Amino acid sequence: MTDGGIPSDMAVQTPKIAMNDVHKSFGPKHVLRGIDLTVDAGSSLVVIGGSGTGKSVLIKSILGIVHPDKGSIRVDGRETQGMSARDREDVMAGMGMLFQGGALFDSLPVWENVAFGLIQGKRMARRKAREIAVEKLALVGLGADVAALAPSELSGGMQKRVGLARAIATDPDILFFDEPTTGLDPIMADVINDLIRDQVQRLGATAITITHDMASARKIADHVAMIHQGRIIWTGAVERIDHSDNPYVDQFIHGRADGPIQMEIRRP
Repeated sequence: MTDGGIPSDMAVQTPKIAMNDVHKSFGPKHVLRGIDLTVDAGSSLVVIGGSGTGKSVLIKSILGIVHPDKGSIRVDGRETQGMSARDREDVMAGMGMLFQGGALFDSLPVWENVAFGLIQGKRMARRKAREIAVEKLALVGLGADVAALAPSELSGGMQKRVGLARAIATDPDILFFDEPTTGLDPIMADVINDLIRDQVQRLGATAITITHDMASARKIADHVAMIHQGRIIWTGAVERIDHSDNPYVDQFIHGRADGPIQMEIRRP
C-alpha cells in the first residue's frame, strides 16, 4: 500500500517526461505552440510530422539545448525550466542521443567518439573508457578493429552505428533519436531500427524518436504522437495508427499529396 491507502499496483506512476503548454518562437516564427506530451518510463515514443513542424525543437527543448519561452518540462517529476546549470548537468547525465547524420567528431577516432561522454562527462580514465567503447561497438555489430578508424573511413550505416554506440555508452535511462534512418538504404535502415529497438529494450530505457519514416516508426514505437503546426494533434499506441480517424495522420502515414496538410501548404 502507498501512504495514501492506495494499493501500490494502482498508484499513479510519475511520467518519465512531461511537457505542458510548451511554446517556443524564433523571432516572428512560432515553432512550438503549446506542446502537451507525456512519456512513461520504459516506453518508446515516436514523434512523426512533416519538415518544419517542430520535431527537432521539441527534443532540443527537453535536452535544454533550446530554452522554451513558456511552459513546463518535467523529467522524473523534476521541473527543468529555470533549473541551475549543475542540476541540468545531473539530468543530462541520464540522457543519450543519436543525432541526425551521426554528428561524429572528425578529429577523433571512432572509440574516442563513442567514449566522449565517459571521458568528458564522467572523467573516466581513457583506458577504461576505450574498453567500454569497444564493448558498445560490439553491441551495435562493429568489431574492435573499427575503434581506431577515423569517421571519414566509415560508410553511412557504420557512422549511424557508431552514433548509436555513443548514445548508449553511459547506459542512459532516456534516449533520443533524431531521424535515425535518414540517408540510409532500406536494408540498412531496417538494421538500424532493429539495433535501436534492441538497445532500448536492453537498457530498459525511455526513448523518444523523431522521424518521417513510417517503417522506422512502426518498428521502434510503442506509442506514436503526431505534431503539426507546433501542436500535438494525435497520440496513441502504434497499433492504432492505421485506424486513428484523424485526417492529418491518415494523410501523413500514407504519403498522400491531397489532404488537409497539403491544403494548408497551398494557402497564400
